[in-house]
Amino acid sequence: MSVTVTVEQVTKSFGAYPALRGVSLAVQPGELVALLGPSGSGKTTLLRLIAGLETIEHGRVLFNDTDSRRLSLRERRIGFVFQHYALFKHMSVAKNVAFGLRARPRAERPSRPEIAARVAELLELVQLPGLADRFPSQLSGGQRQRVALARALAIEPRVLLLDEPFGALDAQVRKDLRHWLRALHDRLGHATLFVTHDQEEALELADRVAILNDGRIEQVGTPDEVYDMPASAFVCEFLGVTNRLPVEVADGAALFNGTAVLGLPDRSLSGPAALYIRPQHLGIVAPDGAGLSGMVAALRRNGPARHAEIAVAGLGKTLDVDLSNQALPAMGERVGLRVARGAVFPAPRDAAATAGTWPAEKA
Repeated sequence: MSVTVTVEQVTKSFGAYPALRGVSLAVQPGELVALLGPSGSGKTTLLRLIAGLETIEHGRVLFNDTDSRRLSLRERRIGFVFQHYALFKHMSVAKNVAFGLRARPRAERPSRPEIAARVAELLELVQLPGLADRFPSQLSGGQRQRVALARALAIEPRVLLLDEPFGALDAQVRKDLRHWLRALHDRLGHATLFVTHDQEEALELADRVAILNDGRIEQVGTPDEVYDMPASAFVCEFLGVTNRLPVEVADGAALFNGTAVLGLPDRSLSGPAALYIRPQHLGIVAPDGAGLSGMVAALRRNGPARHAEIAVAGLGKTLDVDLSNQALPAMGERVGLRVARGAVFPAPRDAAATAGTWPAEKA
């Protein structure tokens, strides 16, 4: 039976290094939550604290209403999948999957026929029938990861934790496996947390995404919420491609070189700020009268997508523009830019303040 996992104000340090600083998060039964953030942000530490592989300094982790510190590792019933599989090389696939069941105390251990039936069922579930007698060295990376997942599921976990489960795989195998994992999760209904550095993976797989930075959670929300309504400048810059434009906020507008480029719903904002604009929210228009103008410095292709780099007058750098639904400009052509949406946050010296808006209204 799945449980609700609640992390309450958890802190953890390694020596003088604070890995987690008062982190709180709740994962509901049947929910798949991604932990996303740069290296060293605390993602894996949080996963290991929930699993009981690290000790909590302050705060607590609850399984339903029970403090996890009152539960043994066996009582927590955690299924943990590591990035590099952690399979036993000297054991067959079947013995690897059965390991957690065979390691139970004799009074709780299923019979050999029951274990064999459970292993066969799981190998069918992870789409590896017929490979029970092979060894890890005889499997592909994707197959090994499925075996690792089957081993985690063998103990009928209440919570499933995955630490960079596809990190060691090539791009196409990752894509195939994450579709499969989402379907498997929906079928089994565990409370699941997975750590990833891959933004596309997190946004595609998860019900909610928790974005960590320097041991703190910057934002938790659905993929649409964290991408379209970022809560901080860090989330803007970390998640997806974005352009950063220094502006002055006055009278409900963001101004660049004294010209309004975007209207803001919150008229209380004022002073130096940064305007963050996704490439798809910049439109190419005639240069006369546009709030931003510049010259086409580069045109490039990324698969079916086309992008332009516009050298903006008075900026000293280029802005990235998505041309998916726009006419292709010519190299060196002078163009104007219309900002359709943007997020505004105080300038870095005021970064501790919380004043942002996405989407903002056109000026």
